Amino acid sequence: MQFESFSDFIAMGGYGFFVWLSFGSCAAILAGILISSLNDSKKLKKEISAQMAREARIKKAKEEAQA
Repeated sequence: MQFESFSDFIAMGGYGFFVWLSFGSCAAILAGILISSLNDSKKLKKEISAQMAREARIKKAKEEAQA
């Protein structure tokens, strides 16, 4: 489909509002998923490092108790 001008492209034959609204909502949803995934990843890495430190402390305490 070819358009005569940029304003015709934006109007999309009278359906521009719905077309651009769908593109915008899709972009917003994808951005939300990306941000949520990045936050979850950070949280998971923190939890893993805390668990590893906890296990190291427990192991060290057991070794000291046996000595």
